[in-house]
Amino acid sequence: MARGKFISLEGGEGVGKSTQLAALAGALEGRGLAVLVTREPGGSPGAEAIRALLLEGDDTRWSPRAEALLFAAARADHIDQTIRPALDRGLWVLSDRFLDSSLAYQGEAGGLGIEAVRDLHRFGSLDFLPDRTLVLNLDEAEGAARARNRDGSSGDRIGSRPPSYHAAVDAGFRNMAKQDPERIKLIDASGSAATVTARLLYALGDLLP
Repeated sequence: MARGKFISLEGGEGVGKSTQLAALAGALEGRGLAVLVTREPGGSPGAEAIRALLLEGDDTRWSPRAEALLFAAARADHIDQTIRPALDRGLWVLSDRFLDSSLAYQGEAGGLGIEAVRDLHRFGSLDFLPDRTLVLNLDEAEGAARARNRDGSSGDRIGSRPPSYHAAVDAGFRNMAKQDPERIKLIDASGSAATVTARLLYALGDLLP
């Protein structure tokens, strides 16, 4: 049995990841592929327990270093317990966020530095990377408006951070795409949901059987 492919879907707040994750999974299943949809932080029992620690409480609950360590621990368990076994069974694994979110959020916007956060991933997960990372990209004002419509005035402790933080997150994603253009693809998230899904499939064209 051929090994499956691991695809991560990334982006800032309000870009439509949840909608597109479901649509992309359906499109791949329509092509006869077996698909597993997962998420970060989370995706395994241990990682889901850490998710609650990360997303609940006020913004001062964890220092940036503690937050990065928790994300790295959750990811290591997610990979060992969920992602690798599914890939070995030939499934395509779609994850709502993965390493590149930590690099953008904690490394770039959080000020820890992308290489420092990447070092945690090298240690905890042996630098395991997706076959393709699709970053949904949207005008900052439109993304913020979508996030407000989705969450109202409140969100989780990371999503509710100030606009300057989220602007730095977006810049981090764009910089990483420039540095690793073969793996990381920026996808225009404007327009209809169906149009965006078509763009995602096009960006996976070389991986599809």
